[in-house]
Amino acid sequence: MRRREFIKLVGGTVLVRPLAARAQQQGNEMRRLGVLAGNAANDPVWQPRVAALLQGLAALNWKEDRNLRIDWRYGGGDHARMARFAGELVALAPDVILAVSTPCVEELRRRTSTIPIVFAIITDPVGQGFVASLSRPGGNITGFTDFDTPMAGKWLGMLAQITPPVAHVAVLYNPATAPFAGLLLRAIEEAASSLAVRVRAAPVHDLAEIDLVMTTLSQEERGGLLVLPDVFTIVNRAFIIASAARTHLPAVYWNRSFAADGGLMSYGIDNADLLRRSAVYIDRILNGAKPSDLPVQNPTKFELVINLKTANAFGITVAPSLLNSADEVIE
Repeated sequence: MRRREFIKLVGGTVLVRPLAARAQQQGNEMRRLGVLAGNAANDPVWQPRVAALLQGLAALNWKEDRNLRIDWRYGGGDHARMARFAGELVALAPDVILAVSTPCVEELRRRTSTIPIVFAIITDPVGQGFVASLSRPGGNITGFTDFDTPMAGKWLGMLAQITPPVAHVAVLYNPATAPFAGLLLRAIEEAASSLAVRVRAAPVHDLAEIDLVMTTLSQEERGGLLVLPDVFTIVNRAFIIASAARTHLPAVYWNRSFAADGGLMSYGIDNADLLRRSAVYIDRILNGAKPSDLPVQNPTKFELVINLKTANAFGITVAPSLLNSADEVIE
């Protein structure tokens, strides 16, 4: 199906210096970038993001092992590992650190208030205390968010546009890695009031608890699942998708990788685009800009993916209007 791009206004614009000016400032000096990501290094979902980041940096004349050394660290969904690697990166004293996922930012900010940090794929950075405001971050942290409030209504609306329709929705997340869940739950509950859908939180901490949520929900009439943005959920997406298939639970997910791997539907941001945009802020900081002067930016590109093969296996009919609005339909 034809892809569409949902373009939204973002807080602040990215100003890019002329390439010649940047090249003159960079010279032949080797600069250092630390990258701390919450996922596993060998996760296929990460590879397009790495490519996007490196492409964005190369477009700005930063080449790995030529004038930029990159120290890569991966948490694999383990908060303790992220904490350890955060300490390692801070000890290396890089010029700037890119932090991908909330736990990574949490651990880095505990260890440094001076090394510039650019975050990506972060929900509610103001509420979590990472920045003072979107337009004026203050401190040494800025970056790119992964959630806009209308997304909550979109998720529930997708579950309402299938037959049989969903009446009870459990919202799955891990409180340890998604401390921002309260903000999302409030937005989801507000959207539910106009859709005749009941919503309840389903916090989980391990695979056994995921399985229990799925089994319990499958025993309810017209139950459905909404999986929140969370490094825990994406690291464990294979188990979540398999559990939903076992119980024939209709589910909407926050990232296209879920639908690509067999989940029913997904709606969320283009994560590779955020990593590509992050390269611009990394470049500006390497050329002397302060994070406090770079406004936090909201997502601009969204993807709606429907796995029609899974819908057919579940005996679910997806409304034609929803199919027509999808960026991709997997058949």
